[in-house]
Amino acid sequence: MKRNTSIVILAAGKGIRMKSDMPKVAHLLAGKPIIERVVTTAEHFNPEKILVVVGYKKDVVIDCLSEYDNITFVEQKEQLGTGHAVYITRENFRDFDGIVIILPGDVPLLKEKTLENLIKVHEEKHAAATVLTVDLDDPAGYGRIVRTDEGYLEKIVEHKDASEGIRKIREINTGIFCFDSRELFSVLPKIGQDNSQNEMYLTDVLELLRNEGKSVAAVKVNDPVEIAGINSNEQLQELEDQYLAQK
Repeated sequence: MKRNTSIVILAAGKGIRMKSDMPKVAHLLAGKPIIERVVTTAEHFNPEKILVVVGYKKDVVIDCLSEYDNITFVEQKEQLGTGHAVYITRENFRDFDGIVIILPGDVPLLKEKTLENLIKVHEEKHAAATVLTVDLDDPAGYGRIVRTDEGYLEKIVEHKDASEGIRKIREINTGIFCFDSRELFSVLPKIGQDNSQNEMYLTDVLELLRNEGKSVAAVKVNDPVEIAGINSNEQLQELEDQYLAQK
């Protein structure tokens, strides 16, 4: 029997490289706000809850989703990292026992079947956490997937904290996760901020779960375009061109 599913969409950032006062996720891709495309993908799964974490110019982001009456908005008043963004949703999940999917708010071309496969693998492996990964020719700036000699996921190391050896790894974290809700919120309070950005990394949850003997899985997607985030106007235009070419 398929377990209850809820989805958290991270949309609190400004997007400095967009060179705009407008929140990154409020920019339009083919006439629709980026964040709305992510919500449309989320709705396919009929989730019990859809939470959108907002921060910078939250009212603009909320207004982008004014036609949806099934979304709960949670404000991240200080941008202290992805781990913190998920941590502040904990009260919303106090009575929830199921799967929590984490989606970046700036990844508009993710396919529903990819998420379906992520959930399928997560359940088949009885994993506490499952991360979506992809190989990139140029992985600079992304968190690297570090695997054990047997090929199991060991941890994710952010680019800024990675050694030269780890930076040679081409498999990266897409920022898309599937968690067992109880496991996620049991270890989130344990993650620290001892890193180059002084932030709570959601990726640290995976290593904590592994240290507790829990199963952590990884699913690799083949198409980098599908999980591409948007950090600049150039990337937005590229993804819009890719989107229209697929129509």
